Amino acid sequence: MENITQRQSGERAVLVSISVQMLDDLDAEEFQLLAQSAGAEILEHISVQRNKPDPKFFIGSGKVDEIAELVQELEAELVIFDHSLSPAQERNLERILKCRVIDRTGLILDIFALRARTHEGKLQVELAQLKHLSTRLIRGFTGNLEQQKGGIGLRGPGESQLETDRRLIRVRITQLKDKLVKVQQTRLQGRAARQKAAIPTISLVGYTNAGKSTLFNILAKSDVYAADQLFATLDPTLRRLEWDGIGTVVLADTVGFVRNLQHDLVESFKATLEETLEATLLLHVIDSSSPNMDEQIEAVESVLKEIGADAPILHVYNKIDLSGDAAKIIYKAPDVPDRVYVSAHSGQGLELLSQAVQQCLMGQLQHFDLVLKPAYGKLRTQLYTLNVIQSEHYDEQGNLQLTVCMAPNKLEQLIKQAHLPFDEILGQKTTLFQRPLEEFELNDTTISH
Repeated sequence: MENITQRQSGERAVLVSISVQMLDDLDAEEFQLLAQSAGAEILEHISVQRNKPDPKFFIGSGKVDEIAELVQELEAELVIFDHSLSPAQERNLERILKCRVIDRTGLILDIFALRARTHEGKLQVELAQLKHLSTRLIRGFTGNLEQQKGGIGLRGPGESQLETDRRLIRVRITQLKDKLVKVQQTRLQGRAARQKAAIPTISLVGYTNAGKSTLFNILAKSDVYAADQLFATLDPTLRRLEWDGIGTVVLADTVGFVRNLQHDLVESFKATLEETLEATLLLHVIDSSSPNMDEQIEAVESVLKEIGADAPILHVYNKIDLSGDAAKIIYKAPDVPDRVYVSAHSGQGLELLSQAVQQCLMGQLQHFDLVLKPAYGKLRTQLYTLNVIQSEHYDEQGNLQLTVCMAPNKLEQLIKQAHLPFDEILGQKTTLFQRPLEEFELNDTTISH
């Protein structure tokens, strides 16, 4: 049993971590951060060892009695379990503990409710909360919840759960799904427009608190909310910017992932995660200073697999100012970056990240030789605006010879929009563009600065 001396002005809570032989071990520090993110004043953190979950309480009845005494002694208002509990287990625990009980899913949903800022984010949170609460309408602890309005696990729709029956919840869930369909249609139109314009989308994904939003702000020269806390970003944020050597790209910041997310919870946030599904390139931002780095990488990869994300991935090891790693790129093949080490906080390695992203996207681009007559100057201006011109010179006839690297459909679109003849403009097309290996000064497939 761990006594927590730090006091906060939040809801008085006892935390219960359960290590079950057949289940994954959970990180105690992360559990405490989750509870603090929800505003809990942690009174005690109890660890329980079990070979398998108890069907009635998840933990043994003797441990339940021990926690009940502790709740009474500390005047706790809430007990939070770091595992998913069945509705029956929650009710059974509340009858014995004489206080509210929430599980890991309820805790994460509560943090989501705090973090949601946009209309879409709030819709998704409410939908997920209602799905979770629909089987928990009759609670074992029947205290006056109206007096506890806004407590952890009771924000948003949870405040009136005792007055809401399952039929009304089903109606509300249907309404929320309809509203989210409309939001998804709007997003779909935006993505379709980007695809038609051949604009690549780069999505940042990663474990919560890995530094995605800080990195996003630096790359996009933006001011998206970023903080050293779990789930600082819930709503997807898109920014359009010019990337050297590539041209226009759309950068997307998405919700952070966490271990042991229930499938229903992931399903509720698919509208947000669609930016990840449709991305041209995924930047998997990793906290290189975390002692649980490998487990966090595995958790993110698990969610990406679950939602069917299959875009190329560039692993971005962030916070090297804390881990002590050097800024570098590690390649899995010539001109195919796999990992880049950076610090969004100090700026170390950001030029390498830009280079690695350029190389990743260039694998999807092609190299074209163009011939532009003097009258075709408007097309040249557009190509310069996109930063796709690799070289240029005038031939003996006064025509401009250009070498560009860009998506074929984007070049086709520009020529069509200018109503220019393809045969006159297009020179010989080469194979997929690849920059020479020696240009990057490779040494054992690694570049370091």
